[in-house]
Amino acid sequence: MCLLFVLWIRTTMCIDRFYYTHRGFLLMRTNIVIDDKLMEDALKVTGLKTKREAVEHALKILIKLKKQESIKAYKGKLKWEGDLEEMRTTR
Repeated sequence: MCLLFVLWIRTTMCIDRFYYTHRGFLLMRTNIVIDDKLMEDALKVTGLKTKREAVEHALKILIKLKKQESIKAYKGKLKWEGDLEEMRTTR
C-alpha cells in the first residue's frame, strides 16, 4: 500500500536499479554508447524529440521485424484449403 502511494506521487521510483513509473511499468536504467550522427539522423527522420524515444522506437521496430521473419518460416508449410480468386471476388 505504501509503495503504491509513493508510486502515485512520484513519476518514477528507483528500487534496486529498476524504475517503476506511476502506471507500474518496469523500467531499467541503461547506459549505452551511440554514434552522435546516427542518433541525430534518427531523431530528424522520425520527428521524435528525445534519445529515449528514438531508442524505444527502434527497439519496437526491431522486435516487430523479427516477429515477421519468424512468420516467414511457415511459408509453404501450412495446409491451405479454399480458392483465393473466389474469396477476392465475393467481397
